Amino acid sequence: MGREALVPYDDCIAHLDHTSAKRLLWYGEDLISVKFPPGTRVVYPKPTIPGLANRDAAIRYALENCSGTKPFVELLRPGMKVTIATDDISLPLPIMKRPDLRESVLTIVLELLARHSITDVNIIIATSFHRRMEPFEIQHAVGKKIFDSYYPRNLYNHDGEDPEGMVELGQTELGERVRINRRAAESDLLIYININLVPMDGGNKSTAIGLCDYPSLQAHHNPDTILKSDSYFDDKRSALKSSADRMGEIVNKNLKVFHIETVVNNAMFDPNLSFFVKNEDRWNTFDKAAFATAKFGLGKLSRKTKRKILFSVPAPYDLIAIHAGETHETHARTLAYCYQQYCVPVKGQSDVVVFGMPFICPYNVNSILNPLLVQVMALGYLFNMYRGMPIVKKNGVLIVTHPLYNEFDPKHHPSYIEFFNRILPATNDSHILQRKYEEEFAKNPDYIEMYRKGHAYHGVHPFYMWYWGENGRAHVGKVIVVGAEDSHTAKVMGWETAATMEEALEMAHSHVGRKPSVTHLHIPPIGMVDVSGQRETVEPA
Repeated sequence: MGREALVPYDDCIAHLDHTSAKRLLWYGEDLISVKFPPGTRVVYPKPTIPGLANRDAAIRYALENCSGTKPFVELLRPGMKVTIATDDISLPLPIMKRPDLRESVLTIVLELLARHSITDVNIIIATSFHRRMEPFEIQHAVGKKIFDSYYPRNLYNHDGEDPEGMVELGQTELGERVRINRRAAESDLLIYININLVPMDGGNKSTAIGLCDYPSLQAHHNPDTILKSDSYFDDKRSALKSSADRMGEIVNKNLKVFHIETVVNNAMFDPNLSFFVKNEDRWNTFDKAAFATAKFGLGKLSRKTKRKILFSVPAPYDLIAIHAGETHETHARTLAYCYQQYCVPVKGQSDVVVFGMPFICPYNVNSILNPLLVQVMALGYLFNMYRGMPIVKKNGVLIVTHPLYNEFDPKHHPSYIEFFNRILPATNDSHILQRKYEEEFAKNPDYIEMYRKGHAYHGVHPFYMWYWGENGRAHVGKVIVVGAEDSHTAKVMGWETAATMEEALEMAHSHVGRKPSVTHLHIPPIGMVDVSGQRETVEPA
């Protein structure tokens, strides 16, 4: 069930001239305003699709009108062993206002299970090799009532390093090992509750990746898989999704899996903060005052305080679609709504593309956007926000705005510190990193202990972050960071720095010529581009 909406995009593209206002860009935890040269193309996110009027009714309708399976209740029988898995802290970004969709769906699912005399129920946070969620984070996601009833005995984080907690289901035709959480594998019914924030979420990725371990991750979390993905947000051209689908077939052959997928709109900001999403030439007096106040206020605070405030403000995301049932049919319906909300048709590539880098990504919730995460955002997530072809030409220039401070969180990202300071200066070649160093970090007992007992990302995770920028790194000719505080940090990653946007654009001229085409993608909130035309390559100036 979903809200049908043909979302207009006519006002999503602006072409600037000499009279155009400065543009708002994120600069880490701060906001800046930038004057772009005449001719710059700015792509804004699509208008927000309104949420469904009755969330609970939509959930019940989806469970009664399933895709590719019987209605949910017809799959139930008394005494079943049921495992419910759901997404971790990386979805959505930032956290959504209560009730979180996980709470809403869980409440109804648990009610139906109880009504059918099913009491052997566990809820697993599908963290894969992400950090364990803390109790307060889990409670926000599932609600106090469910948290108090199930945590910690029957509500817990997945542990991909539990020697007794994993089981191998088989291998794909390409030799990809399919290993999954034992509790999930030994259940009569595995239910997955997904929040689809971007098209990469959901589908077979939920179970085959969210509940797996290192041998399974090796199949797709590698440089070659990312390099072969012509956008990992395009389900038709993502080698990552293809691998997950092959592995998911093994999961579905061995287990009874029931997917519940929800789609949220792009309402990242409160309506009172509409200046974040509007064309700056259309700002009214209130918008200008709100921006000035936010910019000034953030500028007066320490970074630690800014992070605390920014992460504490929930987004008013709303449910625009929910479908349930068999993996592929359910996910196909989900993706249709996701692309409808995000994709803006754009004609042609640009020599230079500019992103304002925000404070948040899937891997730093309640933490620091360290240099490796800036990298995975720039060359990974933001670069890949396309279908058709990249918005930047082959060998073009990518400009990002971020302080690029050399700061890491030892609680959440301990192995990142060693990776960035010992390994990356030796080589930034992903294949050498994979071949020479990856296993050392993956098998490091201290990092394993911090992953299992603390709240650290797995020791191998920084390698994945570097790999996930592989297709962007292979495509882009130069990356320039505006406002970088530490030039050495940029140099380690092979990037250049500029004090201002004007300087960055001047530096780009030496690579792409004196009259480059420039596009700025106004993100956040999330937006994608459907790029049409001929693929182009920048010839060195």
